[in-house]
This record gives sequence, structure tokens and C-alpha cells, in this order.
Amino acid sequence: MKQYFVLGIGLLAGTVIGVAAVTGLHAQAKPPVFLITEIDISDPERYGNEFVPKVQAIKVTGFQRLAIGGLGGGKPITSLDGTPPKRVTVQQWDSLEVLKAWYNGKDYQEALQIGRKYATFRSYAVEGLSR
Repeated sequence: MKQYFVLGIGLLAGTVIGVAAVTGLHAQAKPPVFLITEIDISDPERYGNEFVPKVQAIKVTGFQRLAIGGLGGGKPITSLDGTPPKRVTVQQWDSLEVLKAWYNGKDYQEALQIGRKYATFRSYAVEGLSR
């Protein structure tokens, strides 16, 4: 009987330590960073044929596309206040450092020069809330 009591206390202590460790890890995790890009496209055909394939070909990790709206096959943009841009993208990044490395990287900057021939871009990053 004493063995079961000691075993039960050990299991309980292990559970408490495990919960504390997981809680500590969650507290240390950085919140994600969101990149919102508003795009006013002047030449949709060239934008889609020349810029989009170059951007999609760039190998990058640490992000995911959350929303694409407007011209070029995106979901409709519903304006609640003001005039919406012709296209909007929302991406989630692991960190601002990863986002900046991609944005300032040679591949994206070369593609962006092409994109600027056919569109104007307004991009900004916002840190997400901690949970």
C-alpha cells in the first residue's frame, strides 16, 4: 500500500513539474508578426505574369499566407470604411527578424522592382498579441 502512495505522489509531482515547464515555455514564446500589404495594381496582366511567379518561386520558411483578396484571383474585399485597395495580402511570420530577412533579401528585392512597374505597394508589419 505504501508503494502505491509513493508512486501516486511521484506521478502528481511529475505532472505539476510538467505543467510548470509547459507554461514557462508558452510564456517565453514570441507572438507572431503579421505583414499586411495593400496593392494598387495598374497592369493586372503583367503583374500576374511577371511579378507573382517570381515572388512565389522564392523559397522561404517561417511564414504562412492567411488571406489574399482582390484582383488576381483573391477573395472579394468588403469595404467597411473608405476605398479598399485593389489587392490585399495578410501573412503571418514567426518573427520580425525572419520577415525583414525575406523582405530585404536579394530575391524579393529583385522581384519587387518588377512588381513596382505594375503596382504600388503599401506594406507594414504588426506584432500579434501574446496569448
